Amino acid sequence: MNISQAAETSGLSPRMIRHYEKIGLLPAPPRSEGGYRQYNERDLHTLGFIQRARRLGFSMEQIHRLLQLWQDRTRSSAEVKALTAEHLEELEEKIRDLQAMRDTLAQLASCCSGDDRPDCPIIHSLAND
Repeated sequence: MNISQAAETSGLSPRMIRHYEKIGLLPAPPRSEGGYRQYNERDLHTLGFIQRARRLGFSMEQIHRLLQLWQDRTRSSAEVKALTAEHLEELEEKIRDLQAMRDTLAQLASCCSGDDRPDCPIIHSLAND
C-alpha cells in the first residue's frame, strides 16, 4: 500500500509517517518502480505501536528505545519496566508542576475583583515576579 493508504489505515498523516521514517522510528520502506513508498502490515503494526506510545506521552527517544526492545526477542521485561518507570516519574513531575501552576492561578484569580478598575493582582504578579 502507498503512503496515502497507510495514512488512512493508521490514522496518521502522510507527513507524520515520513517524519517517523526520517527520525528512524520506522524503517524506510521499499519503493515502487514509480518511486512511491510501499508499506506492509508490519509497517502498519509499527505505526500503531508508535501512535499508542505517543498517546501515553513517551518521547521520541523513549519510543525509539521501546521499538528496539519490542523487536528484540531476547530482551528482559526489566528493561521495559525501567524505561516505563522513568517515564512515569517524568509524568509525576509534570503533574506536580501543573498542580502548582493551577494553585498559583487559582490564588491570583481569587484575589482579582474582575471589575472595571485597572488594578489587577494577576497583571501585578506577572509584571513583578
